[in-house]
Amino acid sequence: MTQPTAQAAPSKTVATYKTTDALVRYQIADLDRAIAFYTRQLGFQLEQRHGPVATVTRGSLHLLLSGPESSGSRAMPDGRRQEPGGWNRIVLYVDDLDKLVASLRTAGATFRNKVEVGPGGKQIQIEDPDGNPIELHEAPK
Repeated sequence: MTQPTAQAAPSKTVATYKTTDALVRYQIADLDRAIAFYTRQLGFQLEQRHGPVATVTRGSLHLLLSGPESSGSRAMPDGRRQEPGGWNRIVLYVDDLDKLVASLRTAGATFRNKVEVGPGGKQIQIEDPDGNPIELHEAPK
């Protein structure tokens, strides 16, 4: 992973996606806080921000951040609320997991576990400020 950079200026227009594009939606409580976390800590770029929704990108991953007032956060017909968290997660590949873990600890990130090492490399799970899981993975060398 390259060093995180400052967030880019958001687009003033709504992004247009093709039917072959894929996005992941995360429910978040505070849009500004979520944008800052993903852009400053994990190297995402702010692609667009429109009302209570923003899209941040890293490579070909488009992460749709939905604030509580967005249509994508409304309750289901049976009353269930869409909430952050769970165990499904995005996986971000990094060049130096130990270095990134140290940086995230300094920044006060929440870790779900310790670094796990196996034949596929090493990984750790963190949470964004709303409890959505992210797996950081370093391939074996």
